[in-house]
Amino acid sequence: MTDMILPQASLFLGIIPALILLYFSLKGYEGYYKDKTIFLTFIIGIILGFISAFVQSLTIFAIIYIILLAFFDQLFKTIVLNLGRLQEKSETTIYGLSLGLGFGSSFTPFLIIAVSSLITDNTYVLTSIAIGSLGIILFHGATSAYIGYGIYVGKLTKYLLTAVIIQLPFNFILAMTISYSNPESLNTQIVFVIGLVVYGSIVFWYVIRKIMPQILTSSMKRKRSGKITSGKKQDK
Repeated sequence: MTDMILPQASLFLGIIPALILLYFSLKGYEGYYKDKTIFLTFIIGIILGFISAFVQSLTIFAIIYIILLAFFDQLFKTIVLNLGRLQEKSETTIYGLSLGLGFGSSFTPFLIIAVSSLITDNTYVLTSIAIGSLGIILFHGATSAYIGYGIYVGKLTKYLLTAVIIQLPFNFILAMTISYSNPESLNTQIVFVIGLVVYGSIVFWYVIRKIMPQILTSSMKRKRSGKITSGKKQDK
């Protein structure tokens, strides 16, 4: 069953939702990024997410998973975003979003399959975890964009540490979701799955609505909020 799920999970649970989120999140930022770089950072994110998921699937002790892997995930993203060509550039925030969504898209199905093969093949349990995967994609996309913004404003350390701190409770919820991956604990697992989605959505909303718009010029802000209209009257 695991072999049959893996290709489908990689496509439908990870990459497609991440691409949809990326498409809508980039609305209003036209001209602030290069399509080639968006594609490249998304692919790099997928590769980094795969590595991260593999490492996390081997983690045994929850305390290590919750604390050390929070640093591991965010440092992975920082290494890519802090390249010389991206430092102190506004578009680094957008590329951070692309990188993070790619990261989450590959992290999700790999972790689900790796863990489910050890715990259970119950369809309802796997479906529950799959729903929670949306929270993983949202969270990693948001924190990566957040770090990218920190690099843009020259405050990398502050934004990186903040991203690590807000990942600690997220990792705890994810660890609990995995711990209750058995048919007998399905109701409890659903509670944590909802927690993943809600937590990821809140962080994503904050970054998309409060952080990313700060890279726009005043005119672009007005355009994005609908305040610019065509045919503006000339002053008499």
